[in-house]
Amino acid sequence: MQIYNLFIFLQALCALKITLYIGLFKILTMKKYNLLSIILLGMTLSNCGDTKKGENTLFTFDITNFKEKYTQQDQLNLAITNSNSKTIDSIIYYVNDIKVGTKKGADSYIFELKDQKLGYQNLKALVYYGGENAEATSRIELVSNVKPKLLNYKIVNKYPHDTMSFTEGLEFHGDTLYESTGNPEGRKSYLRKYDYKTGKVYNQINLDQQYFGEGVTILNNKIYQLTWQSKVGFIYDLKTFKKIKTFNFDKEIEGWGMTNDGKYIYQTDKTEKIWKMDPENQKMIDYINVYSGDSKIKSINELEWINGKIYTNVWQKDAIAVVNPTSGAVEGILDMSGLKKFVKNADADVLNGIAYNPKTKTIFVTGKNWDTLFEITVSE
Repeated sequence: MQIYNLFIFLQALCALKITLYIGLFKILTMKKYNLLSIILLGMTLSNCGDTKKGENTLFTFDITNFKEKYTQQDQLNLAITNSNSKTIDSIIYYVNDIKVGTKKGADSYIFELKDQKLGYQNLKALVYYGGENAEATSRIELVSNVKPKLLNYKIVNKYPHDTMSFTEGLEFHGDTLYESTGNPEGRKSYLRKYDYKTGKVYNQINLDQQYFGEGVTILNNKIYQLTWQSKVGFIYDLKTFKKIKTFNFDKEIEGWGMTNDGKYIYQTDKTEKIWKMDPENQKMIDYINVYSGDSKIKSINELEWINGKIYTNVWQKDAIAVVNPTSGAVEGILDMSGLKKFVKNADADVLNGIAYNPKTKTIFVTGKNWDTLFEITVSE
């Protein structure tokens, strides 16, 4: 009966926490603070009891001093509870399976979080005692302490955009625009090279019906294109549009947006992750998790590398987030909802498509089946 009452108490405590979150949200949204990230990108409430405990019965992490969420300015006190009073010889501490420190006896270890990527940090302690060893596991969530800036945009020009183009990827090479599309309603996906001012098509490849085209990027005179759920991508020769290679994803992910920094390729997969790919072998070598404040931002889509930052559409949101490619923190937000009033096509779908023109130093944005391609400048 006592265990049951404790369970009821914890459930009530969880419900109270969610209520407090909602009340705080209502209060904050009445003020003119920089909360557009919550309104446009969404807020994720943490799950009660999300901290994982070790599965063994001998040792567990001491979570009494763990916080709900941490930032990179915090430090973490790693310590073990020893309920069976075993004589501990030493403890090796790991964060995300990387050894971070060793302590003699049962001493705790202070771990600085400043160089960690945002997202969940998996903790492990390998405890040695009496010639044996046992593991304890737990995890904490690392969120962003960056307050995103509200960015403004100005429409410089408007150009025609093919209303049959279900835009998934958009990128300039020189002064020429490249676009990759999906194939809803039985249409074929294609990769197209064209004059953005007139819409004149210079070259086009139609994908097989089985493939739903997604993000595109150009690097080292090659065009890289993703597909949605087929787990394959294509590499083409930039000049001839001849297919050089079909490659398989090395992770069980979907293909969404794509960009590059001049050396590596970055792609999204419908979650909060931005993957980093080696273009030579198409292997994923790293990733970041995108956070706006303490909120995980999922469904990030089309990408563009602009002046050392990643600009990304958020699927089904009229917003563009500016992301730090090292930490994953959202540093700026563009509210693009004002563009829809200029789009006349009744079948226009969501905002998607970001391309930076290095010649004009302006940004081009559009949407799926939009009749307009907008050229904009951005300022704080």
